[in-house]
Amino acid sequence: MSQTIEAVTPQERVEQDADTLLRAGVSPCAGWPAGVPRPRPRRKVCASLEEAIKRSGLADGGTISFHHHFGEADQVLLPVVAELDRLGFRGLTLAASNLGACQAGLSEFIRHGVISRIYTSGVTGRLGEAISRGLMDEPVMLHTDGGRCALADAGELRIDVAFLGVPGADMLGNASGTAGTSRCGSLGYAMADARRASCVVVVTEQLCEFPLASASIRQDQVDLVVQVDRVAKAGVALPASTPAAEDTEQVRAAHAAAELLVHSGLFRTGFSLQVGPDALSVATMQFLCEAMAANGVRAGWALGGITGAMVEAQRVGLIDTLLDAHSLDDAAAGDLAGNPAHREIGVDEYANPFSKGAAVDELDLAVLPARQVGLDFGVNTLTDVHGVLSGTCGAHGDVAAGAKLAIVVAPLLRGGVPTVVEQVTTLVTPGSCIAALVTDRGVAVNPDRPELGGPLVAAGLPVRSIAELAELAGREARKQREPDFTDRVVAVVRQRSGWPIDTIHQA
Repeated sequence: MSQTIEAVTPQERVEQDADTLLRAGVSPCAGWPAGVPRPRPRRKVCASLEEAIKRSGLADGGTISFHHHFGEADQVLLPVVAELDRLGFRGLTLAASNLGACQAGLSEFIRHGVISRIYTSGVTGRLGEAISRGLMDEPVMLHTDGGRCALADAGELRIDVAFLGVPGADMLGNASGTAGTSRCGSLGYAMADARRASCVVVVTEQLCEFPLASASIRQDQVDLVVQVDRVAKAGVALPASTPAAEDTEQVRAAHAAAELLVHSGLFRTGFSLQVGPDALSVATMQFLCEAMAANGVRAGWALGGITGAMVEAQRVGLIDTLLDAHSLDDAAAGDLAGNPAHREIGVDEYANPFSKGAAVDELDLAVLPARQVGLDFGVNTLTDVHGVLSGTCGAHGDVAAGAKLAIVVAPLLRGGVPTVVEQVTTLVTPGSCIAALVTDRGVAVNPDRPELGGPLVAAGLPVRSIAELAELAGREARKQREPDFTDRVVAVVRQRSGWPIDTIHQA
């Protein structure tokens, strides 16, 4: 006589056994530890974003996170938020490492009530303008890259579900930024979120064979995996390398910046550096490399957002090691895939002030950009001349605070708009962290760093006071309308420690 046996899954059997032991008075150590949730089912691959969202446990009022390693090619954030809207989610906090012009469509979902709060490093494009005009009921929290980690570690920013877009991942969630066609290189921001989120959803363009070699995000960190058609536009995540500046005035500023670094007292074999990705910084790096080759000086390591210019310097033996938290162009992403001297690091290793070792705190030299520099050397990288959000904090404040010598390189005027002003519209990095400002019309040394002045004058650099540069810029600038602000605060700027440093009012 046959007997029907009810199928019991291994997961259910373990739970039944644990409950039996607990009822029998056996120590919780033999079953499920008190207060620890039972693990989720092992099957991770979801058929759709809808399934992944439903299985994630996300509820109204929760916090979702995204990274920006695909730059302006990103096709993860908006599709996920659109699906959340379709499923009826409301009152969510969006914790995106950065919001670019490609995220303009978020305005619609903010108006629908899907997103009610935002934590991010910066906002550009039409979304930045809409927020500046009063789109959101609550102020946006703007933080540095390291400050994002600090806010999470302090308990203010608790990520419920991280949706981490990757070019390639296997069925258990091992994921890489160098696998697949839409490679983005380093997943430094995603790695930080994978450590913290209550639920990690890997959104992949390509489902690879298990086990995926060289995973940036590991299977033990991942709850769910969902494959989508595309994570980045046209299968290309990153642009080509930024060419060095060719404008005569910018070349003059870049050459002066390289000379300052050479005469800083820190220019010696083994020094460390970080240089930005803009054309002026790339030109500075080019001149610095020429000086390194001429003087037989080699850098020990270069940090941060890695560019093709740094990749080339490492290739020719001028830099020993690249520490990559964010591959900023296709050359960097490609090099990361096959160069053992090019190492991926997470944002915690890069810039978290609460970590046990942030690399920015060991930097010797740093070259940073600026939109505005005040008479106190304070820097604005966030807002334009009208006070509208159109930039990012990035790691500017992290790097400036950590480096032994952080300098700003910028033209004195941009399209007739002065860079040097009496007081910046929005303060991102305090002037106490900036050693000098280098422009095409002269170099200003922070009075707090008097040891720099003598060597620079001896080297023949045009050293001026920052007040002189501001006066010169004011004489040559075209007349500007003063920003007109209301009393309403639309954003709060946070230092890397989490403390507010400035507020942005509705423009």
